[in-house]
Parts: sequence; structure tokens; C-alpha cells
Amino acid sequence: MTIASTLQHLAQRSPASERNREPILERLLALLPPDGNALEVASGTGQHVAFFAARMPGWIWQPSDRTDEAFASIDAWCAQEGAAKVHGPVLLDATAPRWPDDGPAFEAGSFDLVLCANMLHIAPWAACAGLMQGAARCLAADGRLVTYGPYVEADVPTAPGNQAFDADLRQRNPAWGLRALADVTAEAEAAGLRLAERHAMPANNLLLVFQHA
Repeated sequence: MTIASTLQHLAQRSPASERNREPILERLLALLPPDGNALEVASGTGQHVAFFAARMPGWIWQPSDRTDEAFASIDAWCAQEGAAKVHGPVLLDATAPRWPDDGPAFEAGSFDLVLCANMLHIAPWAACAGLMQGAARCLAADGRLVTYGPYVEADVPTAPGNQAFDADLRQRNPAWGLRALADVTAEAEAAGLRLAERHAMPANNLLLVFQHA
């Protein structure tokens, strides 16, 4: 088996990540300076971190996930994309009081960006508070927490597709489901963060930017 075929075998694939990676990248390039340190929470297959790292050459990335099941996939995607400035993935439970789970804890101000895409609706609600508190601990003073995914907004009709998605999630796991933007913002404020920007994205998703209050 060749190296290329081995990487393809190890690289897990998420159709959603393939669809949304370019719109997210476009927004990150407009939002961020040319260099910095980034932490991705819930890296999953690794498609996002590999794609972004290969196209943001000034940035150093730290992928993470709650389990090590996809670590080989993360490494494989980074190798395929030629993303050199990516640390090895680490175990990180968003709800934990320290990040990562083992090894030295991230120091205050370690990251200019914390990125979390498509996690809040497939995790218990406690993960939202944990994400906000953890980001507040390790973001630089002018750093940004960026989240991406579907949300429910007051006075904004929820798209039928998102309604069906929410119902499906809650049937699969009662602890899952689309989160209300007001509730997410409240958790951010409790952690000392404020919602600085809201960007409408394709397929009825939002990209949210939080900063220190």
C-alpha cells in the first residue's frame, strides 16, 4: 500500500466539513491577522484544521478532540493537505476545568483564535459553558472565539431544514439540539466574553465571533 493510499484509508470524511470549509475560511481570512496561534476544539475528522492550516501559512494550529478515535484521521488530512504548522492532536473535553485533559495545561493568552465548528448542537448543554470558560482562560487579550453552526434566534424564523435537523438530533439524544443564540450569548457573558460579530453563512448557519468583554 502506498503512502497516499494509506493516508486516504485513514482520513475519515465529513460531507458537512467539505461543504462549509471554504465559506468558513473566507470569513477567517477577512477576520484574522496574517499570523497567530489557533486552537480548534472538537476537530473531528481533521478536515477543517488541515484545510485552514494549509491556506493560512502564518498560523500555528493545535487540533483537539474529546477522544482519540479520530487522531489518525486528523494526522492523515494534515499530511494530505501539506499542512506543516499543525501540532499533534490532544485530548480535550470542553467541559473540563483545565485544557487539555493531560499534559501541561494551556497557559493564559496561549491562543489568538479558538475555533469550534458544529459542536454545540451535538454535545450536552454543559459543553457550551465549558467552551466559553475554557476559551476565556486561554485566549490572548485581543483573541477571538469563533463558533460555527446552526442556531435558533428570537424573532428570526427557523428554516424548515433546521427545524427538521433539531427534531432529528433530539430524537437521537435528548441532550442534543440546536441552541438558542441568546442562551449561548448569556454563557459567553458569564465567562467574560461578548458577542462581537454575527455572520450569516450558507445553509442557514451562523459564524459567531466572541471576544473578551
